[in-house]
Amino acid sequence: MSEIEGRNAVIEALRAHMPLKRIYIAEGTKPDRTLDEIVRRAEESGVRLDRVPKRQLDAQSEHGAHQGVMADAKPYPFALLDAVLERAEGKSRSLIIALDHITDPGNLGAIVRTAEVVGADGVLVAKRRSAAVTPAAYKSSAGALAHVLLAQEPNLVRSLERCKEAGYWICGASEYAKQTAWEAPLEGRVVLVMGSEGEGLARLTQETCDFLIRLPQAGKIGSLNVAQAATALSYEWLRRGSLES
Repeated sequence: MSEIEGRNAVIEALRAHMPLKRIYIAEGTKPDRTLDEIVRRAEESGVRLDRVPKRQLDAQSEHGAHQGVMADAKPYPFALLDAVLERAEGKSRSLIIALDHITDPGNLGAIVRTAEVVGADGVLVAKRRSAAVTPAAYKSSAGALAHVLLAQEPNLVRSLERCKEAGYWICGASEYAKQTAWEAPLEGRVVLVMGSEGEGLARLTQETCDFLIRLPQAGKIGSLNVAQAATALSYEWLRRGSLES
């Protein structure tokens, strides 16, 4: 379980329908509009509410900013890559979106939302240096985290090699790529690899890719946000499929 601290963080978790096990409210905490909403939403969602001594929250708090409210979140049920590959078995068209050390939970949730909308078979992340599934991720996913297989594996490069063995082309997104998404072979079974927000694709990840692509641009700024870019590239894969059918 992971702990969520503070009134705003707890209410955002409830609003985003993040699965919570229990909410703790310090005894003697003065009610206000936010606390009233926390209690109401918890009761509507069937989340247990416990009134506890403030010293208990002080002891549990990592940051000392609990504001009299904390919550226990249920651990996110990550899948394994095997489950994603099993779902895609026998398909001539399949998309997996792999995230190479993307650390912003909002971007993670937005990419999972895109994956659900375009019909991807799953999203793949590494265990280390990857965004946690936080209230912000649930919020930006707009419910998609409940429907998409989010696979977590210890070694992204090794996982990409397994995808190759399963008949996927590994396509890395890079603003320095020579070919654009319109020219690239984005048909069939594709793993779309998105690099980190600041550094892009890691060297070993890039070397594992079969080809690199970029989005064409007419403006002057450097590039899109990683979640926006993932959406544009995923829709190009979806468009190619509609042309094939």
